[in-house]
Order: sequence, then structure tokens, then C-alpha cells
Amino acid sequence: MTLHKAGYSLLIKILAGIIILNCLTFYFIHTPAIVYAILTVSVVFYLLIVNFFRYPNRQITVNDNTILAPADGTIVVIEETEETEYLKDRRIQVSIFMSIFNVHINWFPVNGIIRYFKHHKGKFLAAYLPKSSTENERTTIVIDCPNGQTVLMRQIAGAIAKRIVSYAPEGGEARQDKHAGFIKFGSRVDLLLPIGTNIKVKLGQKTKGSQTIIGTFN
Repeated sequence: MTLHKAGYSLLIKILAGIIILNCLTFYFIHTPAIVYAILTVSVVFYLLIVNFFRYPNRQITVNDNTILAPADGTIVVIEETEETEYLKDRRIQVSIFMSIFNVHINWFPVNGIIRYFKHHKGKFLAAYLPKSSTENERTTIVIDCPNGQTVLMRQIAGAIAKRIVSYAPEGGEARQDKHAGFIKFGSRVDLLLPIGTNIKVKLGQKTKGSQTIIGTFN
């Protein structure tokens, strides 16, 4: 299994901590059942963390007219809303909630040039709540597409996720087969799409990042 680079340092630190814990357990506790129980829990815990940072090998079809899912998860919002941070116009919002069991890599949903990027400090409310889009720790990425359309993407930290990694420098290139970032441990991604976008997903639908078609431009 391939691991994402966002997890390298954390996995090393956790492994070191588990080794130290089990060495101390072996040294100070002389009840075999307790020693083996702690060892078993430690191994299972570490394997779960390793699994969280898995990096799936996916074949990605790049298409300028298609909007791909930026993340694995579940569609929790499809609605028209007002975008007030940067675009300041009416948009169709499509939101994907990622549980701790999903792959947490974020892909660029469209091709284009990154016009705007900003990291916002904030709260760590449950990511499925509507107000998490404006009150939680988050990033905002605005992409100008080759067809003249503009798409806004938000990475939002949740109650458990408190670390957003982003690979979206202003002026850089966005490509559907490239990573936009990574959110550690449960989170959400919002897409703010042009009015008139042909939406292809439904509420409650499961998505696969870089694979599921969210919509197409008209």
C-alpha cells in the first residue's frame, strides 16, 4: 500500500511513541496478558492510522468540461447560495463530507489557473454542519478554467481534523490529476459552481475523488 507524503512525519512520531510505550510496558508490567493486550491495541491503532494515509492508484480522465469530485465521501449539500468571500455572486454549492474511514487526499476538481488562495483560522465544529463552511478552519481556492468559468473550492477542517495541507499556490496550475491537498482525520470539501452547471450527483450519494463526475459546464 502506498502512503501519502502528508502522513510521513506523523506516522514516524506515532511509531516512535508506540515503541517507547510497549518497551516501558514490557519493563514495568510483568503480567503477560496485559503486556500482549497493550501490544495488540497499539498495533491495531497504528494500522488504522496508516490506512488513513493510504494513497490509491487511480486512472484519471482529464476533461476541461467536467467537474470531478475533489474527495472521497458523501454528498451532504446541493443548494444555491451566495458566495461572499471572493466571487460575491450566486453559486451552486456541492459539499462532500469525509469520515475518518475515507481517503483524505483532495484532488483539483477542474483544470485551470489558481487565481486566489487563502487559509482561514477558525473553529473545529462538526464538518457536516452548514456553518462549518464559514466558521471552521478552512482554505479557499479559486480556479479560472480554460472555458472561462470560475470554480471555488473550500477545504474545511472538522471536529477531529485540525490540520489542512494545501498544494494550491496563487498563479499555479490546477489539474484534475493532481492533488489539491490533504485534510487529516474527518473533514469536508465545498465546491461553489457557476449557476447553470449541470449537476450529476444527488444528496447522500457516495463519491470517489478524481473519479465521480459532480457536474458538467453548459
